[in-house]
Amino acid sequence: MTENSTALQIALAYHKAWTSKDLDLAMSYIADDIVCDAPAGRIEGAEAYRAFMAPFVQILLDVSMIAAFGDEQTALVMYDTTTVPVPSAPGAECVTVKANKITYSRFLFDRAPFEAARR
Repeated sequence: MTENSTALQIALAYHKAWTSKDLDLAMSYIADDIVCDAPAGRIEGAEAYRAFMAPFVQILLDVSMIAAFGDEQTALVMYDTTTVPVPSAPGAECVTVKANKITYSRFLFDRAPFEAARR
């Protein structure tokens, strides 16, 4: 990890906040006009982003970091989560940071374990 990069510091602080179930702190790293592209589609604005994250944060039990890299504007954080319905749900976020806020997130996660748990 290149922990001295601005974007990576913000991405890791955000990650630590939401994985600690502190959504208020996590949202302090999110720009009001964030755009997030996720498997379910595009999410625009901090309010919609919070609504997207809240249900997942509620079912989160544990997280393990796989890797994190970044530079001054972009960071990539990859991790595996344990949730109430599934024991392993890998995910990754590639974020753009401007003025110490996450302005864009490309959010990827494996939906297959959740679909299997629903059956």
